[in-house]
Amino acid sequence: MDYAALSDRIKSLCEGETDMVALMATFACEVHLFDDRFDWTGFYRVVSKDLLKIGPYQGGHGCLVIPFSRGVCGACARTGETQLVEDVEAFEGHIACSSSTRSEIVLPVRNAKGTLLGVFDIDSNLPAAFTQEDVTALSEILDDTFASCA
Repeated sequence: MDYAALSDRIKSLCEGETDMVALMATFACEVHLFDDRFDWTGFYRVVSKDLLKIGPYQGGHGCLVIPFSRGVCGACARTGETQLVEDVEAFEGHIACSSSTRSEIVLPVRNAKGTLLGVFDIDSNLPAAFTQEDVTALSEILDDTFASCA
């Protein structure tokens, strides 16, 4: 995977932008087009204590609201740790927004102060579709992209 090229493209498209929704929309689109493994790419934004709401995304419909106490996205928001799920059926409490999803990666999205803005979710219809390389590269690109958000 050429994550360096993806990073450069996102930096170029987002240069000088500080609006979180604009950044999320651009980021979700670019990542969605980046790899055929990615069936659904999108954000869930922190909208109140312990509650996520769907943000910009690419792909089929997503869940509209996810409490921190439920699902892979909720686990990421609750713990602040990336969730790399090889088999969503084996993840206790998984929320099936799409019956075709087999694996998932969810990464925390923070600004430069460390404030949790939301989570970035990628679903795949392939089992065990994601690797540590995906985690490392996407985390770095997310950190760079959302550093300037309030």
